[in-house]
Amino acid sequence: MARPHIVIVGGGAGGLELATQLGNQLGKSAKADVTLIDRNSTHIWKPLLHEVATGTLDVDIDQVTYRAHARAHHFDFQLGTLIDIDRTDRQVVLAPLHDEQGDTVLAERRINYDYLVLAIGSISNHFNTPGVSEHCIFLDSPAQAKRFHRRLLDAYIKLNSPQHPKQDLRIAIVGAGATGVELAAELHHAAAELNLYGFRDMHRDRLKISVIEAGPRILPALPERIASAAHKELLKLGVEVRINTKVTAASEDGLRLLEPNQSSVELQADLMVWAAGIKAPDFLKDLAGLENNRINQLMVRPTLQTTRDSQIYVIGDCAGCPLPDNKWVPPRAQSAHQMASHVAKNLKAALTGKAQTNYEYHDHGSLISLSRFGTVGNLMGNLVGGAMMIEGRIARMAYISLYRMHQVALHGWWRTLIISVIGRINKIIRPRLKLH
Repeated sequence: MARPHIVIVGGGAGGLELATQLGNQLGKSAKADVTLIDRNSTHIWKPLLHEVATGTLDVDIDQVTYRAHARAHHFDFQLGTLIDIDRTDRQVVLAPLHDEQGDTVLAERRINYDYLVLAIGSISNHFNTPGVSEHCIFLDSPAQAKRFHRRLLDAYIKLNSPQHPKQDLRIAIVGAGATGVELAAELHHAAAELNLYGFRDMHRDRLKISVIEAGPRILPALPERIASAAHKELLKLGVEVRINTKVTAASEDGLRLLEPNQSSVELQADLMVWAAGIKAPDFLKDLAGLENNRINQLMVRPTLQTTRDSQIYVIGDCAGCPLPDNKWVPPRAQSAHQMASHVAKNLKAALTGKAQTNYEYHDHGSLISLSRFGTVGNLMGNLVGGAMMIEGRIARMAYISLYRMHQVALHGWWRTLIISVIGRINKIIRPRLKLH
């Protein structure tokens, strides 16, 4: 009798953790076959993409190679892009794979499944603002973060030359959520580090960063006292923070803004990053007749099964999971981690004929890293028996521990300890920044 086949589409934080857990628990003992599908060959934790963009994190060192990881944890990996689901025959349809010359490497494929988990993540939502898709950079993937990094280095090379002795580097960041705020601080850190590598004329005071937020304050999804503390730190760095300001258009030269007094102004910028809101990828809308919400997320039951097909589960940012208070499970790494653990339990229950259980979201707090300039946040729930604001070194340690817990879910405690030690050594023997 053929073993049940569990297919997971999307190798982000939730998808890769789920594949790892199921591979170790079901694949190793031959209780099920587990396959992970992703359009990329490697994984990087998405909350770190702002560090990839500034060069303070070398993605080539910190990324996880799916094929090697799959071999070590008893699951299969398939490189491919999902384009359709055949719910009648229980098959996922993958697009043809082409090389750089456009030649076909793999034709369109169909992979059978008994249980399917969609963990496709999210993309930036530009709300159809004119010019944004053409002129702004998004930070949804390592490729986009690398693109920003290359443009940042090119700008520094240009402005460090004698031909541009007094010009400033103007960077506009749209969206004052976690990504926008952390990127602004990390850019200042990178500027200081670059001075050590020959960019002596590009002082930090020539770095002009503007953060634009349509809402009344930065970090709108987090408690106000955290947002206030982060706001003060950004101002200390010299970051211009514009709240209650909407972007009405983007061009090659900058952004058109609608200010609180309803006046329209032009903000000149050399680099523009869009980090204002998220949505699930557009192709999920009406995919295989599954139910969506207004930002394309696939609607799920409390068990994290889709509302129209009990054989399909959804986790992470692409899951539309309502909460009892008329809110939604937020698109955070901790949500994806919790959902992955819960779906693993429900899949193992399904294989043994046991009942599915309901997922409950637990908010363990929020932490915002302002690079080496500080970390602020709060710990909540079972961690401290309530809510407690933290900052400074304690907050920084807690922030780092979030990534370490992701690594533990992938590699285990012992290998994570070794990886941590290697990371410390690399900080000594390698450049502090990725310089190419």
